[in-house]
Formats: sequence, structure tokens, C-alpha cells
Amino acid sequence: MKPLEGITVLEFAQFMAGPSAGLKMADLGARVIKIERPGSGEAGRKIAIKNLYIDESSMVFHTANRNKQSYSADLKDPADLEKVKKLIAQADVMTHNFRPGVMDKIGLDYNTVSTINPRIVYGVVSGYSAHGPWATKPGQDLLIQSLSGFAYLTGNQNDNPTASGLATSDIFTGIHLVQGIMAALYQREKTGKGAKIEVSLLESTLDIQFEVITTYLNDGNQLPQRAKQGSAHAYLAAPYGIYPTSDGYLALALNPLDQVTKAMNLTLPEAYTTRESWFTHRDEIMAWLAGYFKKEPTRHWLSIFEPLDLRCSDVFTYRDLLNHEAYKVLQMDQEVETSDGITMRTTRCPIRIDGQRIFSRKSAPKPGEDNARIEKEFKLL
Repeated sequence: MKPLEGITVLEFAQFMAGPSAGLKMADLGARVIKIERPGSGEAGRKIAIKNLYIDESSMVFHTANRNKQSYSADLKDPADLEKVKKLIAQADVMTHNFRPGVMDKIGLDYNTVSTINPRIVYGVVSGYSAHGPWATKPGQDLLIQSLSGFAYLTGNQNDNPTASGLATSDIFTGIHLVQGIMAALYQREKTGKGAKIEVSLLESTLDIQFEVITTYLNDGNQLPQRAKQGSAHAYLAAPYGIYPTSDGYLALALNPLDQVTKAMNLTLPEAYTTRESWFTHRDEIMAWLAGYFKKEPTRHWLSIFEPLDLRCSDVFTYRDLLNHEAYKVLQMDQEVETSDGITMRTTRCPIRIDGQRIFSRKSAPKPGEDNARIEKEFKLL
């Protein structure tokens, strides 16, 4: 039995942050019902990566919405809205990511919903929170990364602001939403009452920058400076970073510089012998090291560093990684299947419970695919 079996989640959310939270709850056993507009379904069905589709919905939609059911309803239609309210009365969790004020107009704001079902946990995702000058701005991952300072942490010193190659703000916001919902469900067991959980893309993106923002706040408001070449962190000293070798790349993490150079049979120049210099002269040190690393293949350096337990690694592509035994032993991917019998490969839930991996065969549903079953089971007619 999965830990969330018996929990019913109504997901009014679309795109990535809210649905990724629903995905995690579904993987853990919750029954997640997407409430979608009739016909077209949620807007995220048409957001595609590399223009790849599985049936009429995008591949990325299927990735974020596997193992869910779909109930289509026109929330502006009084009859459909009444059915949805009957569902709400029997649910445990409800999530949405409409802009502030939209659910109030529909009549599904937290005060109204908590009157229908005092035990419900009501999760809200916004772009910038419900208040302030940006409250009604469109909340989208790239925009949030750009406004939050995040884009000045990735890349090299002279690069333009560089966004993450992932939907970082969306994914972390979804994780924070799940954390809040789990805490509220636990609290409900003690109090019998639900709660309103609010997360925003901006706050979540600020939270994951806690170490660098804290540094800024306590370091005279000095802006982070990216290394001239190869660093992966604006505030970490040499040799932290990625270096070209004769046949690829080498990553060096948190290693004392003097231990690295000793392993390489190099003598540190006098100017670089103090720990303070490893940060203040980071660019010069990294350039000096790079001249040696590029003379030998990556495997040469790993054969030196790994026996000494220095933190280092090769730099893999997906092709390198997914064909490696270290990946295969994880059993990290799975096959899912649509109701039409179309299959696709995707990743599984990363959580293990009592040593057991969690797999889900069911892909995302079609819009309204489960209406008849849900209306009968929840007595909505």
C-alpha cells in the first residue's frame, strides 16, 4: 500500500508547477483528478518540448500528468460548477494556479471551499504571491529566473545573464507545494481542520538561492561575481569548476587546492599558498590549472584523484549516462501507456519506500476521459 492511498486530490492547476506537485502525490498513491475545460483540456496540453506530441497532447504534458484522471467541467456553467462542488465536498486536497482573484469570481476561493469542506487542504500556486506590484504579472519560469537574480549565477563572468536549462522555478515550486500539503494533511489528523497552502514561483526561486542571498545580505551587498571561466558557483574558491581535458571535461568539486596540486605533483606559486587567495585569485588559479588538465585525458586525472577520495567526476552527456551501468542499476526509467495504447519512455518517481521503487504504467488521460466513472462513483448526477 502506498502512503497516500485513500487521499483524493482535485487539480485545477496547469502547465508545470502545480501538475508536477500532483504527479508526486499520484506516484505516492493519491487519486489525482484533473479538473479541465471540456474539449481542449488544460492549456499545458499544447506546450511542447521540441514539438513532440503523444496523441493530441504534448509529450511534456504526459510526463507531468501520468497516473492521473481527468474530469472535464465548464466552471462558468452553473450545473457543472455544482458537480465540481460536490466533488470538493468529498476531496482531501485541491490545487490551482489561477491568477489572484480568478477563483473568487468563479466561487471557488478558499473561504467558499472551506465552507463546503472544512477538512480540505487548499493549495495555491502563484507567480509572485497574491499581493504586491507584481501580483497580476504572468508567472512563467524564465521570467521568474530573470527577475529573481538567478540568471546571474550560471555561466562565466562575461556571459550574458544565463537561465537554467530546466524549468527550475516550476519544479522547486511544485516540490514546496507538496511539502506544504503533506504538512497540512498531517496537521489535519490532529485538528480535523484543513488549511490554505500558498507558494509562489518567485518565493521558491528565492528560497533555493538561500546561500547566495544570505551571502549578499551579510557581505555589504556585494553582487555575486561569476568566475572568468569554468566555475559552477559564484561564491566558491578554486579549484571548484569544470575544466577541459585532452578528450573531454573534468569536474572538481569541494577540494582543498593544495591537496589537488599535491596529487598532480605541482608546486603552488607563492601567491596562491593561502586559503584566502584561493577565492581572491580564483580566475588566475583556474587558468593555471586548466593548462595542465588539458594535457591529459579525463580518465588520467580521475585515476589520480579518485583513489585519494578527492571529489571529482567525468562530465557526461545523456548518451554517456543512460548507457552506463551506474544508471542502469537505478532502474530510473519506465514505460507508460495511454488509453489508446501509445507507449512512451519516461522517468519514474525518485522516491523509494521500504526499498521498493515506485512505477506507474498509466500515462496522462484525455480531457474528460474519466467523467462517467467519476460522476457515478462520487454521485454527482
